[in-house]
Amino acid sequence: MTTHGSDATTFDFVVIANRLPVDRDDSTSPSTWKASPGGLVTAVAPVMRSTRGAWVGWAGAADQEFEPFDLEDMHLVPVPLSGQELERYYEGFSNATLWPLYHDLIVHPAYHRTWWDSYVEVNERFARRAAEIAAPGAVVWVHDYQLQLVPALLREARPDLAIGFFNHIPFPGWEIFAQLPWRAQILEGLLGADLIGFQRPADAANFRRAVRITLKRSTKDTAISVPTADGERESHVAHARAFPISIDTAQLDSLARSQETIDRAREIRRELGDPEVLMLGVDRMDYTKGIRHRIKAFGELLNDGSISPGEATLVQIATPSRERIEHYRQLRDDVEQAVGRINGEHSTLHHQAVHYFHHSYPRDEMAAYYLAADVMLVTALRDGMNLVAKEYVACRTEDDGVLVLSEFAGAAEQLTQAVTVNPYDITGLKASILQAVRMPQQERRRRMRAMRRRLHTEDVGRWSADFLGTLRGIAAARRGAAPAVTAVPTRTPDTPPRDSAP
Repeated sequence: MTTHGSDATTFDFVVIANRLPVDRDDSTSPSTWKASPGGLVTAVAPVMRSTRGAWVGWAGAADQEFEPFDLEDMHLVPVPLSGQELERYYEGFSNATLWPLYHDLIVHPAYHRTWWDSYVEVNERFARRAAEIAAPGAVVWVHDYQLQLVPALLREARPDLAIGFFNHIPFPGWEIFAQLPWRAQILEGLLGADLIGFQRPADAANFRRAVRITLKRSTKDTAISVPTADGERESHVAHARAFPISIDTAQLDSLARSQETIDRAREIRRELGDPEVLMLGVDRMDYTKGIRHRIKAFGELLNDGSISPGEATLVQIATPSRERIEHYRQLRDDVEQAVGRINGEHSTLHHQAVHYFHHSYPRDEMAAYYLAADVMLVTALRDGMNLVAKEYVACRTEDDGVLVLSEFAGAAEQLTQAVTVNPYDITGLKASILQAVRMPQQERRRRMRAMRRRLHTEDVGRWSADFLGTLRGIAAARRGAAPAVTAVPTRTPDTPPRDSAP
């Protein structure tokens, strides 16, 4: 932490993400904040503690403003969003334009200029707030597709900063990305960073190709030379490369070994009727996750007698997600109707074919489900990484269990001992599920041991250390004299964006 004067506090490490890592608890008086730790918090918390870093993000409540506050060694800086911005910037441009575009057009994106204007305005607000609290020469780490304009805005206001960006979702091929009316602005926004991280090498290659075609910039290996606004000299060199994210393997392994988790896993199996084979799916209720495909495959296995009704049970945990968006409401209806049909046709008084839960569970309960499940089904149609697959492997402390993993999830490039599937191929998916159910114990253990060894080496701590170490090295190589600090510019709504939609 660096302090200037009596009332200005700045920070040497700043994280910017759409959400703060907290939830507001209004059941108490006065209301309180509680941490909602996830993979990103686990990755950056040690850096936060060592530098007393700051986290910039939305607090989760529309039309409310909150003062910055401290919680569990983190300084949290809320950025307000209005109800209209939540509708246009978040539900609109982020999740009805970019999300389907970046996930291979599983549903068709919508392109609305009012959504884009809101996206620009919110990105400017995040950038201004970060520029205000970042110390001279600070490391700033921007996260995910909601904030792709922030790196360039920060670069213009604070060229002294070391700026990193990490994209947690896939980056599409040019033929898909080209649909976006504001493709040039998005690329320019990302190129404000010194280091742009992606989940897979293919995502980084897609980005570099988009830069070559759209912006007519040359790339050399992972490096892209970025000119100044007047084009007369080089501003900096941006590097675009893969840093596959991971999990806190040791923490999950320890949790799965606790007696409480072991006892709860046994209890779960008893509650489900002690099936011979317990299959598990754990997903956000999202059309990219392939939930309908796995339920269809399981239903057909029951229909054709490949699996008997009393042999296997499927548990599907579907966390509610974006329920104000029509595609998500339709998905929930489809899944619940499919589950109802299968249970109506195959369940008995003593055995239910599919157990479906449309809510979230705390981390310790999820560890118990992972420990209880014989087969984990991860059938994503497209996924940047899919940490559920890694969490399941981390919890298999007896080196047993089978992971059935979509080849379209980034995790498939690391967990190569999984049974990989094309979820669009229902016949192939059925065959892979049967392979998992009938796999000999020796083969199960061989595969699981190999995946667990890799996860203990490539954990979330290594991911953040690799990214931040690379970022600091790149920034150190380019730094000269400290430039002047200016304000983040604000585009007025009537300023026409380049490459804008009709």
